[in-house]
Amino acid sequence: MKIAVVCANGKAGSLIVREAVERGLDVTAVVRSENQSAAQQVIQKDLFHLTASDLTGFDVVIDAFGTWTLETLPQHSTSLNHLCNILSGQDTRLLVVGGAGSLYVNPEHTAQVMDGVDFPAEFKLLASHMGKALEDLRTRNDVKWTYISPAGDFQPDGAKTGNYILGGEELVRNAKGESVISYADYAIAVVDEAVKGNHIQQRISVVAE
Repeated sequence: MKIAVVCANGKAGSLIVREAVERGLDVTAVVRSENQSAAQQVIQKDLFHLTASDLTGFDVVIDAFGTWTLETLPQHSTSLNHLCNILSGQDTRLLVVGGAGSLYVNPEHTAQVMDGVDFPAEFKLLASHMGKALEDLRTRNDVKWTYISPAGDFQPDGAKTGNYILGGEELVRNAKGESVISYADYAIAVVDEAVKGNHIQQRISVVAE
């Protein structure tokens, strides 16, 4: 299986690369600058300059793009749209490292995590832009996409336990009542989805057991 990880030098991207490499998968890092991930193959190119031919022959493309500054937040939508355009009509699956703010907190799917009064104000704009990117993605019937939301508490340096619970559109809590997952366990879930490909054109979510 051939996998490309876009933005492979980032925290989530590098852990996804490492997990895939450790499983013996054929992994290519797509990076703007020098490759700092565990991948042996590299495409050194800005995401926005990628072409359809760059991603030809991959079974799965994993989009680990993330940005946090006010002026670059709209790039969550524009970067994803660009990847969708160059993968349009292809068999290549697109897995998107998503956000938790757009997860629903009621069965009617009318209220989202980011709407809550206790949602941190400093993440509101980020969650809104990531939510917009997901809404745009839902309209793409020409791409075999899967959007993977982490738990509410997404821990960069959390422990790798190897265990997680797979959820859907709604915020899931574990037996302790927590919505938490480490980047390392999230990476396991992403690579599992890359291998299995069970959720085409769906949003799924993951939480630690």
